[in-house]
Amino acid sequence: MPWVVRMRIEILDEGFICRLSANERSERLGVGSRVVSLDNSLPNNGELVCSFMMSRGLAVNDFVPVLSRSNDLGKTWSEPEPIWPSLMDTWALFVSISRDQANQLYLYGTRCAIDQAGESIWSDATQGLKQNELIWAGSGDLGHRWTDPAPILKPTPGSAEAPGTLCVTSSGRWIACYSPSNNFDPRERVERNQVVAVFSDDQGFSWQPTTMLHFADQQTSAAEAWVVELSDRRLLGTAWHVPRDGDDLPNAYAISHDGGTLWQPTRSTGIMGQTTALAPWTDGRAMFLYNQRKHGEPGVWLAVVRPTAADFGIEIDQIVWKAPTATRSMSSGDLCEWSDFSFGEPSITHLSDDTWLVALWCVQPTGTGIRYVKLKLHA
Repeated sequence: MPWVVRMRIEILDEGFICRLSANERSERLGVGSRVVSLDNSLPNNGELVCSFMMSRGLAVNDFVPVLSRSNDLGKTWSEPEPIWPSLMDTWALFVSISRDQANQLYLYGTRCAIDQAGESIWSDATQGLKQNELIWAGSGDLGHRWTDPAPILKPTPGSAEAPGTLCVTSSGRWIACYSPSNNFDPRERVERNQVVAVFSDDQGFSWQPTTMLHFADQQTSAAEAWVVELSDRRLLGTAWHVPRDGDDLPNAYAISHDGGTLWQPTRSTGIMGQTTALAPWTDGRAMFLYNQRKHGEPGVWLAVVRPTAADFGIEIDQIVWKAPTATRSMSSGDLCEWSDFSFGEPSITHLSDDTWLVALWCVQPTGTGIRYVKLKLHA
């Protein structure tokens, strides 16, 4: 008799980490929310830190990273404060927070020079991002003070799309990933049919590149890539597999057995989502979070997966936040129209009371800002 997985997701609470408007009309947006739970070794320790970016628009090159804090497991949150106030006028920074087992905090992402106030970060002509570079920063005091952003040499031409977090593995290796992107130069050739991982074995002094995901079709590309270490020390990498012609492809994944130096062949998850985000769970499983704008009910969906080299191992796949609107002006929901999305970039964090917190940005009739959903898994 085959093994049947019996699992249920219970939604416990919903609310806002940062509410910028009571409806979809707002002069500012919050995007790219990620949450860390501090010191999970202490039962019911309630301290959480959420990073996100403030901006005047999804495609405006003015991202300001901020932090908001909760001392009660996400029920209430402090007003967001900028991480690097002195850089606000010169650099647009898009970074995501993570932590290691020693409670050291990290920020990983990109920075882009601001040449003119209000300028766009996106070119419709090249379908590319303004030239940027990879960066990381660290904090040894739970995020109250941060090092200045340090560059990571990018081994590919063009720009980088890097919404995922920096993962510190059990061996001490640092690893993060990005999707190569076109920039504003139509003459620059970028191999976009891949996701690149960069890793450091000397705490960020030097970095080595490797190919995490690779697509045989050179006309396809990747976005929203993540990498995590599972409980059995395998690494799992995922990405939104983006076609050139507007048709949809399932999200992609790959596994590494050596800490991220080499990766097994890229496989299909079988899930037609429009982003990816990951968190490790028990027994080699992972939480796989994705947006749904085109296939099924719009919103944020959660799948519990037990991946192998041959199969993504989906145990449950359920919507956890229902979006009143999928886009702001009834556009296609394709990546090429990302600046019209009305929600996105979800992340999920395991809390010390054995619940999970999903964070996402939204521009909805029910409110604009950074939302949260608290949930519990029942096996």
